[in-house]
Amino acid sequence: MQSRSAPLWAALLFASVVSAHGGHENVPEGSAVSLEPMDSTLWVHIILMGFAFGIIFPLGMVLGIVRSRWHVPLQIVGTVIAVVAYFLGHAHKGRQFGPNAHAKFANWLMLLLVVQVTLGFYLKLHLEKAGQARIRWIFVMAHGVIGKIMPVVSWMQMLFGGIASLGFCQDDHLGQCLAHFIMGSAFIGYGICLTILLLVGQFWLRRTGRSQEFFDSLVIAAWGCVNTFTEHRWGGPWAHNDLQHTTMGIVWWCAGLLGMWLSRSRNGRPKRNLIPAIVILMTGYAMSAHPQTLMISTMIHSLFGYTLMAAGITRLIEISFVLRDKPAVSMSGNDPNSFQYLPPFLLYASGFLFMGATEEQMQLLNDAGITHVSYVLILYSVAFILFLFVNILLHIYAVHAWPEGEPTDAQEGAKYTHANGRSMNGRARTTEATRIQDAEAFELQGLISDEEEEAGSSMGPKKTDDEEMAKESAHH
Repeated sequence: MQSRSAPLWAALLFASVVSAHGGHENVPEGSAVSLEPMDSTLWVHIILMGFAFGIIFPLGMVLGIVRSRWHVPLQIVGTVIAVVAYFLGHAHKGRQFGPNAHAKFANWLMLLLVVQVTLGFYLKLHLEKAGQARIRWIFVMAHGVIGKIMPVVSWMQMLFGGIASLGFCQDDHLGQCLAHFIMGSAFIGYGICLTILLLVGQFWLRRTGRSQEFFDSLVIAAWGCVNTFTEHRWGGPWAHNDLQHTTMGIVWWCAGLLGMWLSRSRNGRPKRNLIPAIVILMTGYAMSAHPQTLMISTMIHSLFGYTLMAAGITRLIEISFVLRDKPAVSMSGNDPNSFQYLPPFLLYASGFLFMGATEEQMQLLNDAGITHVSYVLILYSVAFILFLFVNILLHIYAVHAWPEGEPTDAQEGAKYTHANGRSMNGRARTTEATRIQDAEAFELQGLISDEEEEAGSSMGPKKTDDEEMAKESAHH
């Protein structure tokens, strides 16, 4: 078992971003990996890919959103590292791997990176002949969309790499593996969304005219519908786990519908409610009592359930006693209450605990003699690091978006119209809508020429005299 200890700890730390892409000759029939240990070339490949896709590209994405001059150099460095690491993944010796999702997805990920780099260089050239200036906004939008989905697909590739490096999630283990990694990632994603809304998202939330619980309940209801009809193989016998997962899905969509209804007051204004927090609490309770075969698996699932219950309880306390049903302590997120950091962090931790509790992982830990305490501490450490990184990225965004500290409505383009959608002078606020679109547009620093800066964003229409008059009238 000592020969497998290194990749085990790498999987625990989720450092196995990508696995090997070598031949399959030495892989025993019926196995997913060969018996040789991973060599130094493959470890360098893992470290470099993790650094490029896990740190450099997400940081570069944020710098691109705030149009920092460091965006382009950082993305170039990340691309060079990723290309070198990609070829190292094909040049390693030692452990070989059978066909796996990571190897197949790697080519698509690199193709996406090539498209992103090509779009960046094209925009940098400022080509305006043959009508290219008119369609420039399409390439700007495509570059922005790909840049924002890159962290998501990179996360998927990290998970595929960790799974492939140990030969997990094959045959009968595939179903429970998918459940653990998809739902664990969902909890982490929910925690990241809560962090964004807490620190920089309150103006966006106010513009939607909805409370946060409306969106939470909508996702809970949709996910509950999926769970209701996918956790059991219809037509076959019912197992106790099938029944528990299916009933949990029913609770989710029932509670989600209720949460959506309670998210608006009688006069149509957004209103906070506790339904999403109660759903999280109930889910944690159900998972803490989930029957398992191994003792270590029972302990990990129990701790996962307790962590999720804590996330629900702290969310209840936050809404009811810290915020007293208000949207936030401050609209900018500049000074949140210290207690408000607890619910999102606990969701990070519960997500990692659930992803680390698959049948094969538990069997490997049990055979290696690793206690659940050590394992839980490692997973909590990873949750702390990810929570730190997300906070750093949001801090970089906030200090660039609002350099003077507390933002105003004018800075966010968040001046609101009356119920009829018109301003005080009776003119439609089309200029304000354009400003909001411009603020949300993703473009590289330096891609907009001086002429475009003066005329406005290339994504929006040029201002008319009437709009300028409306602006002056509203100002006075």
